[in-house]
Amino acid sequence: MDVLSEVKKHKDYAIALRRHFHRHPELSWQEFETAKRIRQELTEMGIPYQEVAGTGTVAIIQGDREKPVIGLRCDIDALPIREVKDLPYKSENPGVMHACGHDSHITMLLTAAKVLCEHRDELHCTVKLFFQPAEEAMSGALKVLESGLADDLDTVAGMHIFPYLPAGTISVEEGPRYTSAGFMKIKIIGKSGHGAMPQFLVDPIYVGCKVVDGLQSLVSREVNPNDTVVVSICTFHSGSLPNIFDQTAELTGTVRTFNPELAKELPAMIERVIKNTCAAYRADYEFDYYLNIPATVNDARCSALAEKSVRKLLGEEGLVKYPKAPGGEDFAYFLERTPGVYAFVGCRNEEKDCVYSLHHDHFDLDEEGMLCGAAFYVQYLLDAQEEQW
Repeated sequence: MDVLSEVKKHKDYAIALRRHFHRHPELSWQEFETAKRIRQELTEMGIPYQEVAGTGTVAIIQGDREKPVIGLRCDIDALPIREVKDLPYKSENPGVMHACGHDSHITMLLTAAKVLCEHRDELHCTVKLFFQPAEEAMSGALKVLESGLADDLDTVAGMHIFPYLPAGTISVEEGPRYTSAGFMKIKIIGKSGHGAMPQFLVDPIYVGCKVVDGLQSLVSREVNPNDTVVVSICTFHSGSLPNIFDQTAELTGTVRTFNPELAKELPAMIERVIKNTCAAYRADYEFDYYLNIPATVNDARCSALAEKSVRKLLGEEGLVKYPKAPGGEDFAYFLERTPGVYAFVGCRNEEKDCVYSLHHDHFDLDEEGMLCGAAFYVQYLLDAQEEQW
């Protein structure tokens, strides 16, 4: 099968479908109409499916052999961003936008499903299609995995449309692709009082500043310089009047690293800094570390196989390298359980003004890149089914 040619036969279908999803974005765990349309498309293709995790869907295309079992995954939710760019398919849901390209992810997987159904006689495996909700909430993958429908996977592929690479290129190299992603809430508990009489109070703002400063010492003085670590405090709130110290200061932040072992150690290291700093300045604290998403790591064997798949589709010039990125992605939970690959699919095109970053209110993509992504799903599956797992 000439996979890319087969996918391009459905170009009009793919573009129309993507623009439908773009006009009707829905937030994490609210993807009701999105899920309805996905299931409608699957039904029209004659593909059976199960509803999971509320708005999630897992579909199965059965080839002439039960094994291997190969998973293809996409995410389906949108972001709380107001779309600014005046497109003919602009979001019709005020304040919600597919600014991370998940509209194209759904479309790529449905288009791949259409091609696979048309060439079912070439399928020598079981295909499982995962339409996952709530990636932006970093909580959808685990809920889908709780269904048990991924327990028998031999390999799995996921991808992200990528405006940092030109359309017509794909990056699939082995090793870490995204960092782990941890989030924290810190409450510094002091003693309130008048701003003119600091001797009678415990200033939570001052203590909070010392905590922020101390956390940076973890990066500069306790972590191996060869390990990339980011500890960022992104919000800091206390009080409402110019002459009154509130009793508390509340901070939130995020922690990123590519090192899986360090990701497990960092919460305790951070709390040690908070605890000792508060004790030094007579304050107390509360600490909550949550959503410690693991790093997204491509299996070496699967990455090598994926590189062959990309070469078949796009030639040597279509296979590109891209540095590991500091974002987080809950597809990592799939890759913790099953060897697989996560692809960056280029969608940048200056001539079409498709140049804005993910999560930008002007984000749009070159839909030719989307077709390459759909073809990658198909080609990886065809190549993977010939492997011994």
